Amino acid sequence: MAQKKIRVGIIFGGRSGEHEVSLMSAQSVMKAIDKDKYEVTLIGITKEGQWIGGEDPMQALTSGAGAASERALLGDPRHHALMSVTRQADGQAVSMSNVTELDVLFPVLHGTYGEDGTVQGLLELADIAYVGAGVVGSAVGMDKAVFKRVMQAIGVPVLPFVIVNRDDIEHDRAAVVAPVESELTFPVFVKPANLGSSVGISRARDLAELHSALEEAARWDRRIVVEQGIDGREIEVSVLGNDDPIVSVAGEIVPRRDFYDYKAKYVTDDSELHIPAPITPEQLEQVQAIARKAYIAIDCAGMARVDFLLNRESGELWLNELNTIPGFTQISMYTKLWEASGLSYPDLIDRLIELALERKADRDRTERSFDVEP
Repeated sequence: MAQKKIRVGIIFGGRSGEHEVSLMSAQSVMKAIDKDKYEVTLIGITKEGQWIGGEDPMQALTSGAGAASERALLGDPRHHALMSVTRQADGQAVSMSNVTELDVLFPVLHGTYGEDGTVQGLLELADIAYVGAGVVGSAVGMDKAVFKRVMQAIGVPVLPFVIVNRDDIEHDRAAVVAPVESELTFPVFVKPANLGSSVGISRARDLAELHSALEEAARWDRRIVVEQGIDGREIEVSVLGNDDPIVSVAGEIVPRRDFYDYKAKYVTDDSELHIPAPITPEQLEQVQAIARKAYIAIDCAGMARVDFLLNRESGELWLNELNTIPGFTQISMYTKLWEASGLSYPDLIDRLIELALERKADRDRTERSFDVEP
């Protein structure tokens, strides 16, 4: 008897500035996943937040045709089914029908409303297995300001930074600029607190560029991190696992631009990737140890890519970011680092699904009710 296939739903797109990145990552996952082992259902999310399915939701999102049918996942633990949504002509009445039962969901959603704990919360309510970090790990990993404060609390080195609010940028710019000028030195990096893929990030070399960078970052989030810039090498490692994670070899990115921006990551492919990174064994050990410590500290699960800056002159190491849903494109570091560590792309997908099912089994051991004896 043939073994029953695991039913996997791949979710992509979403209400994020990283929508297009998600489509690229999802296309790579779809191409690599073992169709003999998994029954794959594609679930797209439009930029407006509508869940769609049908024969080719990827085509519907990339073409903008909008021909796919509407889908929904109920936050109800009694149902692990993807539902088809039918609306009446008046748009008021809605009926639902079961499309397929799902064993595990694979969110390939970068940025807000996907990587930040929101989708993970829905999947927790639905009591279904899913790939990647849970609500807490996703939310903390996504929020650069909170993440940096957690790292400071556990003694992990992060670059000096200032946190500002969009409202202050718009109404009290002097109060924003003053601490940046007093606590940091140019150049500085200005980043939306809750976004990735270098969307909205700018390098400011003087006060004029700082004002422009603040306005750009404020387009993408209500909180902005202004971080000290250094002459640093960009070192990255990939992490895989739940309670006992493993860390890959390190890689180094040598961008041909001012920094490793969106175009360098996903469009031009003109940055140099050195795998393994030309660092000492002692530096590699330090990078791997800090990455693992950070991963465990925020209760991460499944996967993450951890990014560092290594000062060219002093050799001082700084933790930069932890990405809980790293890119899966052809030129993404996460998969390349695991390939260099001996784990192929298809095997990596297998392992991530296994970890999702293992974590769900562990959650199922938790008591959900408490009976008080009379």
